[in-house]
Amino acid sequence: MKYTYLGPEGTFSEAALLSVPGADDAERIPSVSVPAALAKVRDRSVDAAMVPIENSVEGGVTATLDAIGAGDDLRIVREVLVPIRFVLIGAPGKTLDDVRVVSTHSHAWAQVRGWMDEALPEVDYLPSSSTAAAAVAFLDNEAPGYDAAVCSPIVPEQHPELNLLATDIGDNVNAVTRFVLVTAARNGLPRPEPTGADKTTVVVPLPEDSAGALMGLLEQFAARGVNLSRIESRPTGEALGSYFFSIDAEGHLDNLRMRNALRGLHRVSPGVKFLGSYPRADGKEPLLDTHHSDEAFSRADEWVDNL
Repeated sequence: MKYTYLGPEGTFSEAALLSVPGADDAERIPSVSVPAALAKVRDRSVDAAMVPIENSVEGGVTATLDAIGAGDDLRIVREVLVPIRFVLIGAPGKTLDDVRVVSTHSHAWAQVRGWMDEALPEVDYLPSSSTAAAAVAFLDNEAPGYDAAVCSPIVPEQHPELNLLATDIGDNVNAVTRFVLVTAARNGLPRPEPTGADKTTVVVPLPEDSAGALMGLLEQFAARGVNLSRIESRPTGEALGSYFFSIDAEGHLDNLRMRNALRGLHRVSPGVKFLGSYPRADGKEPLLDTHHSDEAFSRADEWVDNL
């Protein structure tokens, strides 16, 4: 296997990838952005990409939702949960009192704002493509336009020569980011088998902008006893009011309740994209009523066939 991830080295994405069995011995290629990582998957220059999709503090990662939702079909085959911790790296020779401009990824910035307001209330923020990219720029002995960077503790561990100014600067000690391992559809790799604790991810365009349109999508899941663990709307970019929904549902494609829900969803919105069924990282099994079990669906099909 050949992998890519949101780079450079030292990102939380790399940490997530290294939790995949065999990834530590495989070829790993950093990408400058999530769209660039997924483009490598689509053109088959790599087998899979590890990218962030959701944060417990900041919600969905829009760059990932948009890049997965557009273009050729992709498949999510695994999810990884990574606890998030942050440190502050300074430019060479800088102290905490010298910091006026801080750079990091937007999701990281949202998770350290409280600490910044207390420790560095006058600081300005400069967005970066990733947490590690902002920090390792100091290794090039250049003036990147900022005085400090927020990044993962992995970065100073890999580069002890960096100027570490502060540790544990996150506002929420329970912050977790969810990453997904993405492959190309129809790549010959086996589909993850159902475990009893699974997720299915779909992208569903809103068929029409009218009263009850969203309800028509959601009732396909509710009527079959399929719980949703995440739903987010994103603009398609085609026109105002044109949206698609990124949805995580509890269950696997091999579950009859999920198959029936997806059939109903396709009737309502034929442009629906199936992005994969895969094991939940937390191992949490759904709570099901008996009439939503596979056995109940099978008995109902048998009853209709015999009419």
